[in-house]
Amino acid sequence: MHRKVSILATAALSLVTIGAFAQQQDFGGAADLNTIRTGGSNMGARTCGTRAMDQTEIQAIEEHTAAMRARQDPSAALRFGDLVPMEEVRAGGSVTVKVYVHVIRNAAGTAGNITAAQITSQLKVMNDSFGGVTGGYNTPFRFTLAGTDYTNNASYYTCQPGTAAERAMKNALHRGTAKDLNLYFNNMGGGLLGWATFPSDYSSAPLMDGVVILNASIPGGSASPYNLGDTATHEVGHWVGLYHTFQGGCSTTNDQVSDTPAERSPASGCPVIDTCPAAGADPVENFMDYSTDSCMYKFTAGQAQRADTQSATYRGL
Repeated sequence: MHRKVSILATAALSLVTIGAFAQQQDFGGAADLNTIRTGGSNMGARTCGTRAMDQTEIQAIEEHTAAMRARQDPSAALRFGDLVPMEEVRAGGSVTVKVYVHVIRNAAGTAGNITAAQITSQLKVMNDSFGGVTGGYNTPFRFTLAGTDYTNNASYYTCQPGTAAERAMKNALHRGTAKDLNLYFNNMGGGLLGWATFPSDYSSAPLMDGVVILNASIPGGSASPYNLGDTATHEVGHWVGLYHTFQGGCSTTNDQVSDTPAERSPASGCPVIDTCPAAGADPVENFMDYSTDSCMYKFTAGQAQRADTQSATYRGL
């Protein structure tokens, strides 16, 4: 069902095609969407709970990455802000990431369920997106299901980033190593669609590593216009090392990727807009912006470079 033909695609078209399917899904009903609902079937603007790094931390990460590369190959040493040469980026589809899916339901197990078919659909969206099938760059990453578990727990079901409930959930359920993606689905509320950890976070808190997604944003879910599965694509983008396209605003380093035009602030909907003096319209079609799912369709070559280097450096992928 994945779909994108241009950055001017509208959410309305996508919702027509999935409406009947979405009505059949069990996400706990309207009350379970908490404050993110804005009436009817539509949510407000995309909100990502992934923490924003300051410039000092970003520079430390870049310099550590460069130092690691220099030790492995002195001819490959990079300075802060440099890009990895394209010939050093691994081939599309050459890195397989095992995915452990954790479905969190309410205490009674009556709300929040996600079926095996929906999980398969979500992984297909991620693979199509990272594989360039929707129109972007064919990155090295592909995702394969390694296991699924179901947990009935009221505090996990509504946990948000930085809370004791998040820590308890992840400490109880996390599986695998730095190379493996733990993907949690819950009903977080608070206006959030999801959050993620970066590769550089892993060593200090291994069990906290992973991605948490609003269950209703899964393909065919009720969180329109964010129900085509690209919340997971966006958050997994962070998990492999990508920042928001609006990171740093109109600064020259911006998101540390040279082929995503600078963007002063997050996009909402699917506008055609240019908010920075540097060349290029805002990259509203990019998975790392805040556009609606029907608008997003691409990662760039520069993002593939960065994700490949960050994941190799900090995850050993």
